[in-house]
Order: sequence, then C-alpha cells, then structure tokens
Amino acid sequence: MKKKLLFLSIASLLLASAFLGIVQLRRGSISPMLVAASAEGTQRETNVPAHVASAHATVREFGAIGDGKADDTEAFQQAVDSACGDVHIPRGIYRLTKPVVLDPDRVGPVSLIGHGTAKILMEGPGAAFKLVGTHGGTASPTTVKENVWQKQRMPVVSGLEIVGAHPRACGIEATGTMQATFSRLLIRKALHGIHLAGRNRNVIISDCHVYENRGIGIYLDNVNLHQINISNCHISYNGGGGIVVRAGEVRNLQVGNCDIEGNMDPEGPPTANVLLDAREGSIREGAIVGCTIQHSHEAPESANIRLLGRGPEDERKVGNLTIANNVLSDVGVNIHIRHGRGVVITGNTFWKGFSHNLLIEGSSNIVVGSNLFDRNPDYKPADSRNAIVFRDCADCTLTGLHVRNTLDVPAGLILKDCRRFNVTNCSMLDCDNCGILLEDVDHVRVSDCLILDSRPGSEKPTSLRLTKGRDNMVLNNLVNGKVEIADGSARVRNSE
Repeated sequence: MKKKLLFLSIASLLLASAFLGIVQLRRGSISPMLVAASAEGTQRETNVPAHVASAHATVREFGAIGDGKADDTEAFQQAVDSACGDVHIPRGIYRLTKPVVLDPDRVGPVSLIGHGTAKILMEGPGAAFKLVGTHGGTASPTTVKENVWQKQRMPVVSGLEIVGAHPRACGIEATGTMQATFSRLLIRKALHGIHLAGRNRNVIISDCHVYENRGIGIYLDNVNLHQINISNCHISYNGGGGIVVRAGEVRNLQVGNCDIEGNMDPEGPPTANVLLDAREGSIREGAIVGCTIQHSHEAPESANIRLLGRGPEDERKVGNLTIANNVLSDVGVNIHIRHGRGVVITGNTFWKGFSHNLLIEGSSNIVVGSNLFDRNPDYKPADSRNAIVFRDCADCTLTGLHVRNTLDVPAGLILKDCRRFNVTNCSMLDCDNCGILLEDVDHVRVSDCLILDSRPGSEKPTSLRLTKGRDNMVLNNLVNGKVEIADGSARVRNSE
C-alpha cells in the first residue's frame, strides 16, 4: 500500500512539473530551444523560428557559438529579425563578417543588450551593427509618423565591446533613426567608432569608451541631425579626430562631462579632439561643457577645439555655441575658430597651447569671458607659446582674462586688423615683448586692465603698443611699462 501511494505521489509531481513547464513555455519564460534540447537529450543549439522566439532571446538561441572562431553573423541577423525585441548577448567572443542590420520598421522595436562581458569581432568591412530607419521628419512630434512611434523609436545598443578586425571595419552606423541610444560601449581598433549619416533625430551617446580607432571616434558625416547628446564618455586616441562633425545640417549638439584626448595622428591630416567643420553645410546651436580636452602637441597643426566656417563672405555657418568650464591643454592650438559667428568662451582653464591658446580668425560676435591662461611650472616641456590672437575679427568682447607668461610671441594678447572690440578687466602678467598689441585696429576700447611685467631683467617693458588705427580708446589701465600709441590712433587717459 505504501509503495502504491509513493508511486502515485511521484507521478503527480511529474505531471505537475510538466504542466508548469507548458505554462512557462507559453509565457515565454522558458526558451523553446532549451525545452527541445532537453527532450532530445542533446545540447546542440538550433535556430528558433520567429513566431516562437521568447520575449528575452539570446543570440545563442539562434545558433551563435561565441567561441571567437565560428561565424556568428547569421545567428545575430536572425535574432534581430525575429521580432523578439530584446536580444541579449551573453559572455563570449562573437565573430561577424558583415554588418548586422537592425531594421525596426520591418521587425518592430529592437535592442541589442550585453552586460560588458561580450566581445564582438568585426572581421568584415562596414559597421558591426547598422541601424536603418525611415524617419524623415524633424524632432517635432507632429512630424513623426505613426510607424516610427510604433516600431522604430529608440533602438538601443548597449553593454558591448566591439573590436575592428578588418581595415574598413566600423563599430556602429545609424541612418534614418529616431531617438537612437548607444550606451556602455567599448569600441576600439575600428576605422570609425560611431558613424551617423543621412538623417537622424534625438541621438544619445552616453557612458561609452571610444578608444584607439584608426579614423574618427564619433563621426557626424554630412548628417542632417538635430538634438544629439554626447555625455560621460571617454573618447581617446582616435587618429582622425575625437568628435568630428563635417558638413550637413547639425543643430543642438551637446557635449558634456567627457574626457577627450589624443585624437590626432601626427602623420595624418590636421584634425582636432573636437572638430566642427561647416565649410559645407552648417553647424549651430550647442555647447561643449565640463570636459577635459587635451593632447597631442606632437601634431603641430592639432587643436583641442576647432570651428571652421564657410569663408569671409559668410561666417554664419558655424556658431551659436558655448564653450564653458573645460580644461584644455597640451596641443598646437587649444581653441581655433575660423569664420565663425556667435561663440561664447568662458570659465575654461588653458595651458600648453604650443602655438596658441586662442586663435580666432575672420570671425565676429565672439565673447571671451573669465578664463585662466596659466603656465604651471609642473607641466613640461615649458616652451609653449600660449599666444592669444584675434585676426580680422569684429564685434567682440574680451573681459576678465587672466593671462600669465606668454613666450616668444609679440604680446600676450594680439588684435590685428580688428574692429569694434571691448577689452576690459584683464590681467596680462609677465608676457614676453608686450602685454597687449594692437595692429591696425579701429573702435577698440582697452580699459581697466592690469598689465605688468615684474620678471627679473624685464627693465622698462612695453605694456601696451598700438601701431596703427583710428577712433580707439585706452583708459584707466594699471601698467608698469611703456604705453606706445601711434599718433592720432587713440585717446589715452590714466594709462601711463
């Protein structure tokens, strides 16, 4: 009797377990592949038809091996095409030989999610993951079509390492997307890290390491893009530039709290840690705030931040920008603006501009507020010139500059062929040759500045020199050197 009861109890438990398994399978909490494998008594992973894919699939369920040897491209493509939505990538090394295309308009919302333990080896040309959308509107909700809201919004790639293993391999490419979000990525050894082309809107790139790529770290390539946030990233040692925006129409570019350094190949063409090149197209409305931007002075034409406009006939195509609260150092030119309009530079710390700390050419409506231009003796080599030069500029305000010890340049601050400048409340200390040099300027006012050279051996230094100009004013400055003013070029009061 006891044996019969025991047998019935065991049978009941087996039936209950089978019933629970069926329920969980229908709910998607047990992988169909795993159930099939258990029934067959084998561990072979098989592809899963789209209509039975679980809600939280892994690429292994679609046949990915992840051993660094097998070609997992087809398994990844089947996973993103399965309409399961969330595609998880567990620990492993996954080889891809051609781009995996994420097409949410065809399959619905899609995300590729890892947890920092999966490595993608891209062994073919092109991007490891290419996001393709159809959004043709603006960032305004009224221009977003219903199929974009229902299927395409916010494609996500997160938590992966992507390594380029082909000369033309890239990390990620996106075109036609709405609210594409890239986070917690390490992209290295590729041609370009994150490549945006065509038309995109509302892109977020955060908490990423874009490191040691041959080309550009984050590349906005002739893109029509409004609203992009790049935050909390390390963007370093990319030979073609760190963040490069070239041509296109870009608005609302926000770069914040990033470390951006060494993004120049000394043997390659001139570039910058941050390059906004609007010689074709336009780049306006944005901010570069709270970043450390530095290295490498061994590339002589390198810059930390470089803005390039269309030309002297039209300097409106790059501007309406704020550059604030950054640390900038150890490069040919810390900030270079050519043919820009409407830029505010304030609250930054500059040193080791081996040619220039600031070089502003052919630009207007530039405001340079309180910034520190120092020479800290702890930082070697100590031969950076640190010049501040405005050439052929108009309608600018310089106030609260603290400039110390420019070397081997005509003056600490140089205005050449400039018009309608207001230079006030600046401290020009221990600068070679001269504190402020004005060459062929008109309607320039220099007032309430401290211009001193107290270095041993600097006998009778020149504090301010105006070589040519008209309708200028020099007043209420405290100086300890000569003030040399060309006849008829300025009114001078309380500055001698």
